[in-house]
Amino acid sequence: MKLVGVSGALAGEKTSLTVNDVLVNAKLLDSTIQTELIDLRDYEIDFFDGAPLAVYNEDTWNVVKKILSADFLIFGTPIYQASISGALKNLLDHLPEYAFKNKVTGMVATGWSNKHFLVLEYHLRSILSYFKGLVPTGNVFVHNDSFNEDSDKIIDDRVSERLQKLAEEIIYLQRGITNR
Repeated sequence: MKLVGVSGALAGEKTSLTVNDVLVNAKLLDSTIQTELIDLRDYEIDFFDGAPLAVYNEDTWNVVKKILSADFLIFGTPIYQASISGALKNLLDHLPEYAFKNKVTGMVATGWSNKHFLVLEYHLRSILSYFKGLVPTGNVFVHNDSFNEDSDKIIDDRVSERLQKLAEEIIYLQRGITNR
């Protein structure tokens, strides 16, 4: 199985590190899982304007192909203005309607207000569901205070435990879908 993580932040390290923590935990739980991190800072994704995918640049095409080829996914976003990042929303606009059919699509978010955990539940969940993704229950919001100021490493053991449990849940759910 291939697990692809998508970090929807164009600035900072926290979101990318959080998504990567889920990928690392998944690999520790099952060494046969292939993982890949798509960090949107490393790509120039064209602005979606409704045109067919074939007319967009190579980065856009390659990222969409990687996402579509994944067996299951973990999406990460910083919370800006009580919403997901524009970069992540733009990427999602490039995907076909059934992009996540029979795929587990986990979510993590980072932000400064504990109230922003609701963005995952009431905004990103509905988008992933639209694409027919199965969204697990153990998604994780990480308050910026949970990171070391100097290294951006997660220092809150409860958050690390929740990220491990999310990895366990997405593997369990995806195996159930794959083996039915």
